[in-house]
Amino acid sequence: MTERWLSVVGIGEDGLDGLTPRGRMLVDGAEILVGGDRHFAMLPEDGREKLTWPRPLTNLMPRIADRRGTPVCVLATGDPMFFGIGVTLAKHFNANEMEIVPSLSAFSLAAARLGWALADVEQLTLHGRPVRLAVPFVQPGARLLILADGPNTPAQVAEILSERGYGDSRMTVLEHMGGACERSLTGHAGDWRHGDVAAFHTLAVDCVAGADAVILPRIPGLPDDAFISDGNMTKREIRAATLAALAPLPGQHLWDIGAGCGSIAIEWMRTHPACRATAVESRTDRIGLIARNANALGVPRLGMIEGEATDVLSQLDAPDAIFIGGGASTPGLLDLCWGALSAGGRLVANVVTLEGEGALAAFRTANGGDLARISISRAEPVGQFTGWKSSMTVTQFAAVKS
Repeated sequence: MTERWLSVVGIGEDGLDGLTPRGRMLVDGAEILVGGDRHFAMLPEDGREKLTWPRPLTNLMPRIADRRGTPVCVLATGDPMFFGIGVTLAKHFNANEMEIVPSLSAFSLAAARLGWALADVEQLTLHGRPVRLAVPFVQPGARLLILADGPNTPAQVAEILSERGYGDSRMTVLEHMGGACERSLTGHAGDWRHGDVAAFHTLAVDCVAGADAVILPRIPGLPDDAFISDGNMTKREIRAATLAALAPLPGQHLWDIGAGCGSIAIEWMRTHPACRATAVESRTDRIGLIARNANALGVPRLGMIEGEATDVLSQLDAPDAIFIGGGASTPGLLDLCWGALSAGGRLVANVVTLEGEGALAAFRTANGGDLARISISRAEPVGQFTGWKSSMTVTQFAAVKS
């Protein structure tokens, strides 16, 4: 423990009185304190150096590093490792330099107040993040606990719930939990009228789906009409098979080349909040479609880049998986994508032309992989009867780089 000069102590609304003995010792023994104004207001003025959080937060990391070896205590809210400052600090300092003493998280306190089983609740933060990130979590019967971004968060969430047919959902604002000023506000999304909300609060949502509710699961294969499209999109059944081959994993990054309306990249990101994707599209009008779909379907952080793939791929973060939905026959594109992948990376390409099939067959001969042909037929009216109408057959190449 003698090597641990940097401590991170979670502190609740009850201030110093709520700290564990170890937490209190670290706060009292620090020569330098780091935190926000609300944290410093809980401490007596004793002349010690205090560093407040700047914007962006990372600007303070070098200043903390300059104090290496001097006892520094960072004051955090609740549990520092649950959407807290401890996560950021752990990216800049080694674990053997830090000692972390958590307090009760806002989620634990909220679940206790509401009588909700915490393991069955979706826990997310909108603090410093777009409110549309909540969209994929809005499901019938879901319970959400949300760290708010400010006093307007409940009204913004209520608007999303109402527009998706969840106006009967019960919402509870929980302020200053554990302190003398603790307060809760309740209401329904469809007629939410509370305007006097504390900037720092936790929002609880008990989702209730109405008869007209939009029900979009997070597994791949959303209905085609969930996307705004000019007709150039990977259809539902093919999209589900494509995502299965791409095998999205939490935290991984997808390149969606020839993205069209962005359906593959959007469904990749919806599988897990930590998934990232960049949509590459050469047409300006389709970039606009991708942005609108990403916002509507709850992945506003989807990256987009306009241009020919062979010109712009070098500008992107390294991928864990690549999907080529258009342009597989472009000379050099398959080799360029294969070279960008590390071991274990996945490459999937769909084509509907003979030229595309030829390019995939030649690439498979050189590099291995699997080829499959996928045919989809849908029942449609034929006069007064019903018959099968076939879509264009899709040839799919899938490979994992060894």
